[in-house]
Amino acid sequence: MKKTVDIVIPTFKPDEKFHNLMQMLFKQTYQIGRILVMNTDASLFPKEGYDKLPNVEIRHLPREEFDHGGTRDRAACLLDGDIILFMTQDAVPADERLVERLAACFEDPGIGVAYARQLPCEDCSIVEKYTRSFNYPGQSRIKSKEDLQEMGIKTFFCSNVCAAYSRSWYEKLGGFEKHTIFNEDMIFAGRLIQAGAKIAYAADAKVVHSHNYGCLEQFHRNFDMGVSQADHPEVFGMARSESEGIKLVKQTASYLCKIHKPWLIFDLVLKSGFKFLGYRMGKAYKKLPKWLVLKCTMNRHYFCGHQ
Repeated sequence: MKKTVDIVIPTFKPDEKFHNLMQMLFKQTYQIGRILVMNTDASLFPKEGYDKLPNVEIRHLPREEFDHGGTRDRAACLLDGDIILFMTQDAVPADERLVERLAACFEDPGIGVAYARQLPCEDCSIVEKYTRSFNYPGQSRIKSKEDLQEMGIKTFFCSNVCAAYSRSWYEKLGGFEKHTIFNEDMIFAGRLIQAGAKIAYAADAKVVHSHNYGCLEQFHRNFDMGVSQADHPEVFGMARSESEGIKLVKQTASYLCKIHKPWLIFDLVLKSGFKFLGYRMGKAYKKLPKWLVLKCTMNRHYFCGHQ
């Protein structure tokens, strides 16, 4: 029997990419059940009448209620599809077969999650393009607990930019962490690996998604990443992430020399320094004064009630 697929898209000030995403979803070869948009701040949502589209529902929530894990889990509980596909508002399917190719992964009942390949946008910087190819290569792969020694943290790497979850596995493991600052996808994926399930990276399922972050944006993002790892040692204690970051910097520098653009290595090293500083401070956030933590994070509301 063909599995049913529902889609969840959290939004905040959605723009043209969200419009393109919605258009591409209605062109998919695989039938989609419901599309649930969890929008933060109704006053900033476009007036195009998306809720008039078939099977589309828009739910608005105030900013203080948004949580990376909790909001997605709340949406999942409102749906009943066999597969729940989570996407971000700026991830545009590269073709009409995205959903079909992700759904095909679940022919193996041992697969708990399948995530898509991310292709760079046209305006993407050279360094960011290489980072996309490093994290999202052209070869598909099934990952399991047996890969931990070889792949380290990449074993449970997963991105809710575009990731489909088996409802049965999702419910079995209790869904996403209800209060997370970041990395709700990898926290769940790590638990999947620990439970003996598998993760599918589907390189033929593609979305166009990338960012050109500056140094401070990289610092803030990696600070929150460090916080999430500090708060979930039961998952991130399985493998260190620093070695993967060093490997990325070395390979990117080698690539820049290969394409005869060595001057870009300065920018690479500078941004990598901001990433590393943010990450290390995030990992140690419990030792920092509250005022400094609030200066470093992108998600101030997460620390309400934290010591």
